[in-house]
Amino acid sequence: MLPPNIEKIHQNLSKRGYFVNLGGLLLEFSGIILAGGTSRRLGQDKRFLSINGQPLIARVLQRLRPLVGELLIVSREPEHFTGLDARVVVDRYPGMGVLAGVHAGLAAAQGDWAFVVAADLPFLNPALLRALADLARRGAADVVVPRCAEGLEPLHALYRPLVCAPAAEAALLQGRRRVVSFYSQVRVLEMPPDEAARWDPERLSFFNVNTPEDWAFVQQRLAP
Repeated sequence: MLPPNIEKIHQNLSKRGYFVNLGGLLLEFSGIILAGGTSRRLGQDKRFLSINGQPLIARVLQRLRPLVGELLIVSREPEHFTGLDARVVVDRYPGMGVLAGVHAGLAAAQGDWAFVVAADLPFLNPALLRALADLARRGAADVVVPRCAEGLEPLHALYRPLVCAPAAEAALLQGRRRVVSFYSQVRVLEMPPDEAARWDPERLSFFNVNTPEDWAFVQQRLAP
């Protein structure tokens, strides 16, 4: 059973209605890129690693842009992103980890739905993102998240900001930091591993850069 405040939001949404167009640049979809982190294991700022002359975060933005009507970057260092075509927002709960970034992005998003992805996904697959959007259109859900062999991928998922932002904030106020900590308070629809593999056969869309070995793999795969 959903909390009363979330149930009320659902009732209001049902009265208002919403429309999802998978083919257009409509504000029904926002794109949120989480650009926090310290890159300790890598030893350099992974957000600006160069892939064929393009910063990694710019590559992520480029892959997300055709699917959304607005782009947001969540970071504690907004001055680093002034040259990118995206609105930069700062989290309201510093020190509370990734969930604080997710909340900040969702609270600022203007779309009915928002893709939330990490800034270090060099193989982010637009076809898989479109498949998540299609599930959102067909299912009664507030979160549409793929599952892989290792578990859920909450930083490669689709969220309804109007529902998930208050749920995420409630979790933060309770001292919880895991991104999935508010999932029990909303309606979650999982994309099974075999369905994700249909759109991303090599299962690279979830691959993120954490170590020098990860970066070497990316360079090898994307060498011109």
